[in-house]
Amino acid sequence: MKISFIAAAVGSAMGFALLASAPVSATGLATCDSGPQNTWQAQEKLEKQLGELGWKVRRIKIDGGCYEVYAVDDRGERVEAYFHPQTLARVPIKE
Repeated sequence: MKISFIAAAVGSAMGFALLASAPVSATGLATCDSGPQNTWQAQEKLEKQLGELGWKVRRIKIDGGCYEVYAVDDRGERVEAYFHPQTLARVPIKE
């Protein structure tokens, strides 16, 4: 019993170490060459800009150096869109 517990703990620690050392990659469909985060515009500014277009923003997160936006657009359709964090321009997605 004691050996199983130790083996499980060592296995978990090794798995965590491998994950922590793995390169970070975007799970999304777009990537942005966005530079350091201190040069990015605020997410609130993007949310306001989209609100003025009639979008209802549900969530904004960072993915692949882009702002990934989950929203409902002005036609009432659910949207997942990417925006460059410096320019706030929409980024085309990879198919």
